[in-house]
Amino acid sequence: MNLLKSLVAVSSITMLSRVLGFVRDTIVARIFGAGMASDAFFVAFKLPNLLRRIFAEGAFSQAFVPILAEYKTQQGEEATRTFVAYVSGLLTLALALVTLLGVLAAPWVIWISAPGFADTPEKFDLTSALLRITFPYILLISLSSLAGAILNTWNRFAVPAFVPTLLNVSMIGFALFLTPYFDPPVLALAWAVLAGGLLQLLYQLPHLRTIGMLVLPRLNLRDSGVWRVLRQMLPAILGVSVGQISLIINTIFASFLAAGSVSWMYYADRLMELPSGVLGVALGTILLPALSKTYASKDRHEYSRLLDWGLRLCFLLVLPCALALAILAEPLTVSLFQYGRFDAHDALMTQRALIAYSIGLLGIILVKVLAPGFYAQQNIRTPVRIAVFTLVVTQLMNLAFIVPLRHVGLALSIGLAACLNAALLYWKLRSQRLFEPQPGWGRFILKLVVAVLAMVGVLLGLMQLMPAWDLGGMPERFLRLGILVLAGVLTYFGVLAALGFRLRDFSRRAIA
Repeated sequence: MNLLKSLVAVSSITMLSRVLGFVRDTIVARIFGAGMASDAFFVAFKLPNLLRRIFAEGAFSQAFVPILAEYKTQQGEEATRTFVAYVSGLLTLALALVTLLGVLAAPWVIWISAPGFADTPEKFDLTSALLRITFPYILLISLSSLAGAILNTWNRFAVPAFVPTLLNVSMIGFALFLTPYFDPPVLALAWAVLAGGLLQLLYQLPHLRTIGMLVLPRLNLRDSGVWRVLRQMLPAILGVSVGQISLIINTIFASFLAAGSVSWMYYADRLMELPSGVLGVALGTILLPALSKTYASKDRHEYSRLLDWGLRLCFLLVLPCALALAILAEPLTVSLFQYGRFDAHDALMTQRALIAYSIGLLGIILVKVLAPGFYAQQNIRTPVRIAVFTLVVTQLMNLAFIVPLRHVGLALSIGLAACLNAALLYWKLRSQRLFEPQPGWGRFILKLVVAVLAMVGVLLGLMQLMPAWDLGGMPERFLRLGILVLAGVLTYFGVLAALGFRLRDFSRRAIA
């Protein structure tokens, strides 16, 4: 299996999902703006989404994938099928109970996670109603993530990468065509989330059948493999929860700020998630199974080389993205969102949050490469300790930044904390002799700096020639934005090619 080809495939499909996500957000911004209804929906959607990251894509994947890779490599197909059946049975039971509890306790959940909403009873009641509809999404999307983790271990990366597009399609369809049939109209978005979760699960079932891993869930708490996953999940839940708790605390802070603050941070975060998802999530998705199989095969040299490969790709692709996000903050926010009820003030506030987020983009994506270096060894405690320390530092920065910078300070604290998290993970890998950088890093970084400076010069020069970004309709704005992006990409990779970079230098193969 060629890892670079897999990365390109996953990134390309993820890019499709992100583009549809921007279409979705543009439609939502046009219809609902940045006010009470949108704030209520984003809080109601964020909570089950955070739990999904904790129970499914986060803690569960980190605990499950290395053990699944070990079963696949060492114990044969029938034992692996039994292991999958027992794990899926336990996951289904646990998430059904969590979902039921969340639906029943929706008002209390909102009171804890967004206490500022309690000052406006109408806003509080609307958010509670939306949460009751969206909360079952955690059950559907977690089972979908289980299916995706299995498919990734069998190197079927494209299928799990595609399924997020189904949620976007569902939300676009409901927002455009079904909003008039709901009262209040924002309820349509909540039902779209539930429909999207069901589509994501159903789409993957035929692909599980193809690889022979479509099994009925069974409950057996005596199985040794299930207990190994549980023992790994407990610290993993704590580690993943730390990051999600930080986001919840930020929402709590933002709920006390001016109306629209939650929405401004949401839209800025969505823009930052384009490179974070296309590059960071794709790298983490591919590296975890590859590292797990390499570690199970006891090939420590290849293990270190895989990490080096991932880190170089991070610097190669993320440095220009971080600078481009900051430089193009105004063109991006105005072109994508400033229509209808989303006005110039909303765009300005979103721009400021985006610039703050961009400072930490490299750290955010480096964590997605460095953390699998520990998960693949079934060592979850080390990244957990680092995450807990990072959480404390994040809240100290929140307290320091929120008064002078308001919502921008909350975004800045997340980015700076991610950089700290990445630095500590790297230091720990080096100190434990789990990672040794390959030769040539100095020349590599120098060439990247030259190419990035050339790209920055071209972007700043072209922006001086562009008219005001709020002039013209969406097609005209998108055309100008596309010219800027294309010029930046061609400049960056053109300079790299002139300096001797070749795509084949990043081609790597991993254990099938």
